[in-house]
Amino acid sequence: MSLIERKISEMIQTLRLAKKTSREDYSQHLRLVVLGMLTVGGVAFVIKLIAEFVAVGTSGRFG
Repeated sequence: MSLIERKISEMIQTLRLAKKTSREDYSQHLRLVVLGMLTVGGVAFVIKLIAEFVAVGTSGRFG
């Protein structure tokens, strides 16, 4: 059996063993991904906000 045939056979076997996730599992994973994205985005926003205040404080724009 050639390398390509063996790889195709392994892919087919993997697809046969795979099962479709339930709606509850999918929605739980989706919630976790969205929560993670919001958390990372919120942290980045706070860091950017602090950097802007520090830049304004050191440049003397308001003073």
